[in-house]
Amino acid sequence: MRLASYNIRKAIGLDRRRDPARILDVVNQIGADVIVLQEADKRLGPRPTALPRQLISDHTDYAPVDLSVTDVSIGWHGNAILVKKGLQVDDPQRIDLPGLEPRGAVSAVIEGRLRVVGVHLGLMRRHRHGQIRQIRKALEHCTRPTAVLGDFNEWSPHAGLDEFHGQFEIVAPGKSYHASRPMAALDRIGLSHEIDLKRGGVIETQLARVASDHLPVWVEITLPE
Repeated sequence: MRLASYNIRKAIGLDRRRDPARILDVVNQIGADVIVLQEADKRLGPRPTALPRQLISDHTDYAPVDLSVTDVSIGWHGNAILVKKGLQVDDPQRIDLPGLEPRGAVSAVIEGRLRVVGVHLGLMRRHRHGQIRQIRKALEHCTRPTAVLGDFNEWSPHAGLDEFHGQFEIVAPGKSYHASRPMAALDRIGLSHEIDLKRGGVIETQLARVASDHLPVWVEITLPE
């Protein structure tokens, strides 16, 4: 199974144009079975989606998991999950996270075998610690292999994510920010210990370098039988 994470910056590219079709072109380039998105909805008012549902349906082979609390969003606090059409999706959940800024995480079970969690952690490390603890608490009764993907907002390659240790192996597939000149691995993936990591990487196409300020990251995994 191929998983990916992509902070789409509300579909605003480095040319300052909001272009959802361009983002979906990048999504198609990733070729993942499941893609978690950050900043998938606009920030103000009822938080309308930056990726219209009909455009997703017409332009891709993906469908958004039902996570929104409104008719105009596709996510929760900007976090959304796109799943290849035909894959079974169960138990969608929203997770409230603590912190100065409003934050949330989302999750769903894919094919009855893997729980995928999408996150966009806070800018301050002490808030991130509390948010990770809350995510772990929400998952404490989960018996399935679990992958946590998202923009972890942690600049250090070695510190700051200790709260994940013991339950998840943190994978940094590569430097994903800033898209024009990648210098930090802000976008990472946590895999529970039952999951076998095969390989991973960063999508560095010419299109991806202008579509958002983050590049997408991906991993290929195998699950226990």
